[in-house]
Amino acid sequence: MKMSIAVGFPIHRVPRLGTALALLVPLLVAAGCTVSTEAPAPKTPRKAERYEVIVLGIAQDGGLPHVGCQRECCRQARLTGRELYPASLAIHDRQTGTRVLIDATPRIEAQLALLDRLVGPPAAGRPPVDGVLLTHAHIGHYLGLAHFGREVASTTHLPVYASNRLNEFLRTNGPWSQLVQLEQITPRSFTPGESFSPLPGIQVRAIPVPHRQEYSDTVAFRIRGPHRTVLFVPDIDSWERQPGLLEQLVEDIDVAYLDATWYDGRELPGRDMSEIPHPTMVHTMELLAEQAASNPGRFRFIHLNHTNPALLDQALQEQIEARGFRIAQREERVGL
Repeated sequence: MKMSIAVGFPIHRVPRLGTALALLVPLLVAAGCTVSTEAPAPKTPRKAERYEVIVLGIAQDGGLPHVGCQRECCRQARLTGRELYPASLAIHDRQTGTRVLIDATPRIEAQLALLDRLVGPPAAGRPPVDGVLLTHAHIGHYLGLAHFGREVASTTHLPVYASNRLNEFLRTNGPWSQLVQLEQITPRSFTPGESFSPLPGIQVRAIPVPHRQEYSDTVAFRIRGPHRTVLFVPDIDSWERQPGLLEQLVEDIDVAYLDATWYDGRELPGRDMSEIPHPTMVHTMELLAEQAASNPGRFRFIHLNHTNPALLDQALQEQIEARGFRIAQREERVGL
């Protein structure tokens, strides 16, 4: 049975979209309709700046559902088909079509397909992206590089911007070393603290941050365009490990995407959290409370673990937004 429902009030008068959905969902289910409660994709900024940052994923390295997880969060995701991709951004130049990927996740194909849908596919003869920036060598941030090898995309001289230590790891460890030897990727090292330009008109500064360093060091990226600056720091052990680091990172930032792996640290009972340290969302909100209240939406949480209750709990999401913070949404776009 097909069914259409006319909403008898203008959407701008609804206090929250979630409230309206909560009222409509029972009616739709009763009518046999399939209902999606995913938030709608954020619209393109009204002013179409030449450059934009696009969010391609918001979850921790394993995404949602998470391999091996039988908790309700992942069981329900498998039943409903809900999927969240690992944290990743793209920088897009509307004028030239140039696309630069920030972190190459295990879900790179789906994320590049999403990018194609949002901005159009690359022109014939161009690679899937025109460059890749890597924050560090944990699985959710660089495993996608393998897809640029000869077994899949077989790119040629694709620039990969990373720290000296990470690029040395790529050159000397397979399968990444094969991509380098076959000139399918070209490692380009940046100097932490100095700016580099992955595409004309955009300046990126890599800032070292403390995080587990099994194979490489870790950086945050400050991405500066003609009008705005965006911060991306998906992984960090603690804001306090380096005094003044948080203040340095967010200074003069228009939008900051911040590590939100844990909500309050109780998500994995019985697990030694010292093995996987991250600042909790609760603590970050305490540190940035005044700035968030004066500029709502400036601080946006990303890299949420699949167990993080902020992914599912609408009341919790409303509390976070009431404090001036936001949870990043896949497909949201920030003009640079």
